[in-house]
This record gives sequence, structure tokens and C-alpha cells, in this order.
Amino acid sequence: MTISLHGSATVLFQGDSITDAGRLSDPDSPLGNGYARMAADRVHAARGDSGITFLNRGISGNRAADLRARWREDAVDLEPDVVSVMIGVNDTWRRYDSGDITSLQSYEDDYRAVLTQIRDGLDTQLILIEPFLVPVTDEQWAWREDLDPRIRTVRRLAEEFDAALLAADGLLNQAARSAGGAEHIAGDGVHPTPLGHTVLAEAWTALVGL
Repeated sequence: MTISLHGSATVLFQGDSITDAGRLSDPDSPLGNGYARMAADRVHAARGDSGITFLNRGISGNRAADLRARWREDAVDLEPDVVSVMIGVNDTWRRYDSGDITSLQSYEDDYRAVLTQIRDGLDTQLILIEPFLVPVTDEQWAWREDLDPRIRTVRRLAEEFDAALLAADGLLNQAARSAGGAEHIAGDGVHPTPLGHTVLAEAWTALVGL
């Protein structure tokens, strides 16, 4: 599906460090320096709509439960016309680096709760971006056991909530093969390089008809 952006739309990007992309550490870059800013720049360049507002509320380290805890203030109260969400890789990562497990059911419940608040409270279009992993170590291949069910959950939620789906996992892994290796797309397997962010931004803007 294609998302419709009218000339005075407010677009909200939500997620973790991949969306944050330095926005909290650099007050001069409120959209960060990743795919969210790149996508906003591409929309403005193509549309010339100075009335379209882009907001970024991604926070590094967030999991689905963190997003749910701050959702009213950082999403619903902003009354966005479009909400783009990418969350989930930290729900997987914490299992492997600190033994802190987020069950698949808890992940789905938290994710569904934030989408329900938007659906029930606002007339908002949704874009769901799959969490992804571009393995750069042998150990990271084992993460797929935990991450792949979360990706399937996002796909089901996209259908349930009539959201546009950005299938980032396959997209970025294919980009890694084309670029000559995972390190060209995500240096640590999780955080995109500038090229990785560009791939995401191009796919995101395709969803809004660019």
C-alpha cells in the first residue's frame, strides 16, 4: 500500500537507536543523521512541501515495552498523520548480551498496544518497519532464532492494522550481498552504515509514492 502525504502532514518516526541516529546527542540535528532525516530530505526535495513536518522520537536502547511506556507523550499527544515504527532488535539483542529475555508474547502485546492507541485515538496512517539483523559474526546467526518470530509478528500486525510494511530484513541482507559484505550495510550487524541508512530511506520514501 502507498501512504498519502498531504501538504500539511505531520510524520512521526519512532523506534530505537537506528531511528534515533544521533538526534538526542546533537541538538542541531533533531531528525538525527540516519534514514529518518534522509527520508525527510527526499520528500522535501521531491515534493517541495514546506508544510510537511517530520518528527523523530526514536530513543537508543528502547525495546517494545519502553515504546509503550512513553507512547502517549511521544506519539499520541503529537497527533501525527503518519507514524513510522521500527522496534524489536533490542528485544532480541538483550537476550544474547545480558540474558534479559523479552518473550515473544510480551513483544507482541506491547507492539499491539501502541498501534491500538493510535488506531482508536487518531486518524493516522501507519508504516511498520521490520526489525532486522545483518549478521557480521558467526554468533549473530544464532540470534535469528529469537528475531525471526518477531519479524513475523510485525508482518501480522501490519496486516491486522492495515499498515504499510517495510520488509527491511530481507532488503538489507540482499543489499549486503550486493555491496560485498554485511559490514558495508551494518558494521555491527545492527546499526546501519550510511549506505544502510540510504537503503532504508529509499524504501521508506517508496512507500509514500516517491
